[in-house]
Amino acid sequence: MLTAHTIKIIQSLDKKKYRQKYNLFLVEGNKIIKELPNSDYEITDIFSIDPDQLNIKMAKSEKILPNELRKISFLQNPKDSVAVCKIPENNYIKETNIQIVLDGIQDPGNLGTIIRLADWFGIEQIICSNDTVDLYNPKVIQATMGSFLRVNICYVDLAEYLSSYQYPILGTDMNGENIYKSEFPEKFSLVFGNEGNGLRDSTEKLISTMITIPRFGQNQSTESLNVSMSAGIILGEIFSKK
Repeated sequence: MLTAHTIKIIQSLDKKKYRQKYNLFLVEGNKIIKELPNSDYEITDIFSIDPDQLNIKMAKSEKILPNELRKISFLQNPKDSVAVCKIPENNYIKETNIQIVLDGIQDPGNLGTIIRLADWFGIEQIICSNDTVDLYNPKVIQATMGSFLRVNICYVDLAEYLSSYQYPILGTDMNGENIYKSEFPEKFSLVFGNEGNGLRDSTEKLISTMITIPRFGQNQSTESLNVSMSAGIILGEIFSKK
C-alpha cells in the first residue's frame, strides 16, 4: 500500500522544481517501462497493478490498486504501471554528424515530437537552450513514446555552445534558402527557434545558413508551420539526399 508521503512526492514530480529537488521523474505505461532496463536510466521504484506483466527484476516493484495508480499517474486514464527514475547527468556527445538544436521551444508536445523524429531519423543528440521546456516534464516524456531513451538530450548556454561549435550551423526561418535546392554538409547543427518568436538574436548571429520550407499553396493566409511539423519536413528532405 502506498504511503501518503510517497504519493505526495510522486505527485510533486509534475513540477520542475521538485524533479530537481528529488532528482527524479516519472515514466508511465508498461510498454515504455519495459524498455528502461536497456537504457542508461536508473529505475528506483515501480508501482504496478500487475508487476508480473513487467518482470523487471533489477528494480523494486510494488503491487498497487487501480485507485492508487490514479493518485500517482499524470494520465487521465492510467492503465497499468508507473516507474520512478533518476535524472542522469546533463552530458553531451562531442561528435555527431547531424544534431538538432532547440532555441527556446516551450510546448511539451513539440519537444516530444521532435525527439521522436530524431529517433526515427537516427539523430543521436538534441541540444537545448536552458529555457527550452524540460525533457522530464511528464507531457514531454509521454509525447516521446519512449524515444527519449534513444536520443541524448542536453541543456546548455546556447550562445556559448554554438560559439565553440566547429561545423556549419543551419537555422530555420521564413526567409531562408529553399530546402529543396539546398546542399547539406556532412556534419552540421540544425537549429529551430521558439514557436512564437523564432530564433533569438544571439543565436541568429551564429547561424551559417538560413533555410526555409517554401510555400506552394496559392492561399498565403497561413502564417507559418508548427515547429515539429517543420522539423519533420526538413529532416525528411535532408535524409532523402543522403
